[in-house]
Amino acid sequence: MPDPAHDRSLASRLRVSVVRLNRRLRAQRTSEDLSLTQISALSALHKCGAMTPGQLAAKEGVQPPSMTRVIAALEEAGYAVRSPHPTDGRQAIVAITDKGLDYVHAAISVREAWLDKRLAELSGEEREVLSRAAEIIDRMAGNS
Repeated sequence: MPDPAHDRSLASRLRVSVVRLNRRLRAQRTSEDLSLTQISALSALHKCGAMTPGQLAAKEGVQPPSMTRVIAALEEAGYAVRSPHPTDGRQAIVAITDKGLDYVHAAISVREAWLDKRLAELSGEEREVLSRAAEIIDRMAGNS
């Protein structure tokens, strides 16, 4: 029979562990030229493709005026570009540039290298447990 106290403990431990790992991964940066908010928006454009500023703001959970500033900074740095919306003259479409793709790929590479180094310190059995846990966490997050 499930133990509610144990499940709450597991939920708490899992939440804390995921948050800590996320912080450590986010700390692995290629440079300090973009804020974490800008990197997150750029990553969303990489993952989801071009979209309107409003869609990007909604995806990132920020207000449209904040996203307008983020997009302006990404454009100024050459990581994103705005173009006219094909059917709505009041809208624009924001897309990642080749320079933005290079930035995202470099950031992913740095983070995965850090994680690979940590994984290499584990036993084969521990890596197998984490492999299975990654599948379960992905399923819990609704990504499979």
